[in-house]
Amino acid sequence: MCALSTNLCGGRPVSVDFRYLVRKLEDLSVDEFMLSGFDSGEEDDCEDEESTQQKGKMKKPAPQKTSVKKQGKASEHKDHLSALKSKDPEFYEFLQENDQKLLNFDDSDSLEDEEEDEEERMYHRLPSQLEEADDDNDEVETGKKDLKKPKEGTKVTEAMIENWRTGLRKEPTAKLIRDITQAFKAAVATTKGDSEELCRYTISDSAVFNSLILFCIKDMHAALNKMLKLKDPEKGQKKLILPSSSPRWQKNQIDIKMYIAGVVQLLSSLTQSTVVAAVLRHANQMVPYYLCLPKQCRHFLKSLIKHWSTGEETVRVLAFLALNKICRNKQDIYLNPVLRQMYIAYVKNCKFTSPNTLPMINFMQRTLAEMYSLDTQVSYQHAFIYIRQLAIHLRNAMNLKKKETYQSVYNWQYMHCLYLWCRVLSTIYPSEVLEPLIYPLCQVIIGCIKLVPISRYYPLRLHCVRAIILLSANTKTYVPALPFLLEILQQEDFNKKPGRMSIKPINFAVILKLSKTNLQEKAYKDGLVEQLYDLILEYFHTQACSIGFPELALPTIVQLKAFLKECKVANYCKQMRQLLEKIQENCSYITGRRQKAAFGVGDVTAVAAWEKQVAEEGTPLTKYYSQWKKLREKEIQLEISGKERMEDLNLPEIKRKKAEEKKADKKEFKGLFESDSDDDDDDDDDLFKSKEGKGDSDEDDEGLEDLSDLSDDDDDEENVDDLEEDDSDGDQKKPSSSKGKAPKKMLSTELKEVADGDEDMVEDLELSDQD
Repeated sequence: MCALSTNLCGGRPVSVDFRYLVRKLEDLSVDEFMLSGFDSGEEDDCEDEESTQQKGKMKKPAPQKTSVKKQGKASEHKDHLSALKSKDPEFYEFLQENDQKLLNFDDSDSLEDEEEDEEERMYHRLPSQLEEADDDNDEVETGKKDLKKPKEGTKVTEAMIENWRTGLRKEPTAKLIRDITQAFKAAVATTKGDSEELCRYTISDSAVFNSLILFCIKDMHAALNKMLKLKDPEKGQKKLILPSSSPRWQKNQIDIKMYIAGVVQLLSSLTQSTVVAAVLRHANQMVPYYLCLPKQCRHFLKSLIKHWSTGEETVRVLAFLALNKICRNKQDIYLNPVLRQMYIAYVKNCKFTSPNTLPMINFMQRTLAEMYSLDTQVSYQHAFIYIRQLAIHLRNAMNLKKKETYQSVYNWQYMHCLYLWCRVLSTIYPSEVLEPLIYPLCQVIIGCIKLVPISRYYPLRLHCVRAIILLSANTKTYVPALPFLLEILQQEDFNKKPGRMSIKPINFAVILKLSKTNLQEKAYKDGLVEQLYDLILEYFHTQACSIGFPELALPTIVQLKAFLKECKVANYCKQMRQLLEKIQENCSYITGRRQKAAFGVGDVTAVAAWEKQVAEEGTPLTKYYSQWKKLREKEIQLEISGKERMEDLNLPEIKRKKAEEKKADKKEFKGLFESDSDDDDDDDDDLFKSKEGKGDSDEDDEGLEDLSDLSDDDDDEENVDDLEEDDSDGDQKKPSSSKGKAPKKMLSTELKEVADGDEDMVEDLELSDQD
């Protein structure tokens, strides 16, 4: 009965003492019982039932000390009981007969004084953290400190590494592999500086670190294959044997995953190129294991792309081999993201071009083109997007005509991207998928040439023409590139005397724009003529076996003849005349072979067969080009390596002594001329000073005269007629008139000058690579 009373009171235990209920239920009507129950106030102690009912009828409810929430539940319960009489009278009669004490409910019985409520509240509401004694708290704090301080791992020694090596070579077990991977993990943690990382082993000696890394690089790959019982691939087998095919893979997967993840972390933390190359060779062997673990493979690819774009030469090659190996075996998963990341890395690392970085940029071009050749469908999507991006930059520059938009096109990144896509289309040709991209790419290159057609951007024009020649030669597509070269011969005045003399030649391979001072130098015109000679010869070499070569070469022959009539510089005329002779010789050869042909112009098959036969036999121009190319490549290598053409000249450098050094020398030799008076010394000193000033100015003037003599001689030799070309030589110099003078007798003043010491020091000039 007490339990039922507790539940009906809203879940709160109500203490009801039924002994005090003396009056029977029959003496009261239901209405009187309900009214008496609700009118009764709360009192601290209930002495008897009569006093409680009388107080409930006569007194108003006293101010309650308990919460409103508790009273609300008791009144709610009484409301339910009063409503029960009207809703279910049968059940209410049943309660009157069997459980009269339940109906005789008073809310004062459900409440107690404040002290009991506080005790009850503390009993039912447990605190979030239990308080313990001080001794226990000390033990907990010491336990937390122990958790913060990890236990020191076992120190790896040379003897342990030797035991591991012996065990691996005998019979590698899972436990042994686990120990080695834990030690390797500790070694990698030392390179990252993660001292707080929990490791079973610790490595504190650099010699032990080197021995452990070297041991893993040499023996771990073979040991893992032996433990997993993987067969060696047969000769000529291209498909890799994945370790996941082994029944032991699942058991050892966690240890292998830890090891290859450590290899990637080690690659990212190493700086020495030789060590990185050694680790990359080992990682290349572990490629099948990376293919079985996608997350580690993605991290490995990211590290490989970084080394491919920024590492040393050997590191770049090894990184590319690993990239190519992964993409060949999992093209559908990795090829698309890898190509995108490689292209972005290529663009980032070709922003600046110099003789040192140009070979690396060319390497990235060729290797990236080889990666694009793996899948033409994916390559078409990338090429279409990025060529369109280049075209959008060009269109904005043509429409807005602002400096910023011009700079977005006339930069090395834009130029190297044009080179890249020309090489990609040339490498993958013939391909029906990529062939439609040849025309838009050529239009972008030609638009880039026409954007700012001034002489300062001639180097950029030459780069664009070289890209067109590369694309035209490999795709067998005719692209009119000669007009852009012949236009330079018409616009530039090669007869004008240069305003400045320059010893250093201009390397057109690593510049896009010329300065105003470069345009006034003699080296500019010399280099420009050489570049025109190279590109015209290279373009005609691509068309040398064409059946229409005479008609193709006719405009160029006319332009070269006009140039030879106008130009009076012997060196320029000599090069262009030689080029003209080779072109005319090839024209006559093709014309003679063409006259013997028995087919018409419309027979495309016969024309292709005829051109193929001529290419196999060779033409005069192709034979000359093969010889010239070998010599030209050597010269280009010297220019790229930074070696100057005048490196054999040992030009002297004059260094003046400071005034303080001269006074010290005079004090040193003052005792040699004690017979001379002080006045004479002063006069002599003044005389020496005046002579020194004159001597210095004379020497400087002589140096300027020598330079002017060189320029005048060169100009005179360049302006000779065509008939005197063989007799004249641009490198000869007139002997100076000072060499023929007889030596003078030395005076006493000059003897004193000799005693004072040399005023000038002549040292050999050391030419640096930067000069």
